[in-house]
Amino acid sequence: MKLGVLTVLFQDKSFSETCKLLAGMGVQSLEIGCGGYPGRAHCDPRQLLSDAKALAAFQAAVADNGLQISALSAHGNPVHPDPSVAHAAHDDFVGALEMAEVLGVDTVVTFSGCPGGCAADRTPNWSIAPWPDDFQKIREYQWNEVLIPYWEKTAKLAAEHGVSKIALEMHPGFAVYNPETCLRLRRAVGPAIGANFDPSHLFWQGIDPAVAIRALAGAIYHFHAKDTKIDPTNTAANGVLDTKPFTDETNRSWLFRTVGYGHGQQVWRDILSALRLAGYDGVISIEHEDSLMSVPEGLRRAVEFLKESILFEGKTEAWWA
Repeated sequence: MKLGVLTVLFQDKSFSETCKLLAGMGVQSLEIGCGGYPGRAHCDPRQLLSDAKALAAFQAAVADNGLQISALSAHGNPVHPDPSVAHAAHDDFVGALEMAEVLGVDTVVTFSGCPGGCAADRTPNWSIAPWPDDFQKIREYQWNEVLIPYWEKTAKLAAEHGVSKIALEMHPGFAVYNPETCLRLRRAVGPAIGANFDPSHLFWQGIDPAVAIRALAGAIYHFHAKDTKIDPTNTAANGVLDTKPFTDETNRSWLFRTVGYGHGQQVWRDILSALRLAGYDGVISIEHEDSLMSVPEGLRRAVEFLKESILFEGKTEAWWA
């Protein structure tokens, strides 16, 4: 395994500065935002692909600092019921595919997206209740008429650009939000669909990440190192379906935290061991979204914590057996 970072937390720095800084911390790999919610501060595909000099400088910043690129990220909602929003998200994803092809990167991270509840909607409808029956009809429409057809077509497009791994971040609010829904889309579309496994979005749903990793064996294409802290008092009173702003830390049922500040070392060691058992020996990419810490401190603590837990060396034979 290798230690990586999603570079969007350094949008105020140049890409070359970011590469140098991260390499100096012992980071080995980069996940780079190139559209959608992560933005394109470090990688604007349209600009780089039309400027050979800028592209060469971009690639040199990676190579000269002894780094590699684990994935490009373009999270968005390409099946949004507002055509303008859906088109923008799809265009960003296509830009990521084109950039990945030039860079020789086979993995692009994104969201599955969430359609509206019917063809007349103009806002997404995240339906997760079995009753009233309207909710089941919503999901049938979303999956059969929108989601599966879109990803069947887009998976073929990804293959044309040499991207064999579409790593969907399982995120509540989107159609794919847990292992079951990820595997459902994978069965419908094919092996191009896999998971960007982010434990932080699973912890607060009550999912055990190590068990979820086992369920997704062979379908994990990327990994985000981000933690969640459950507030037992607020959760006991209101449950985990919390819509309060992330900045209302005192009153929320849960918060995103730097790894180690939501769950201890043993939990993370179990997660990393489960990854190896499931056949994933790729990059562990830190995503810093801890509102209680500054970016430098949060990243530094995450790097220090993970250096104690990541299985950097390859698996050896059981010499004692």
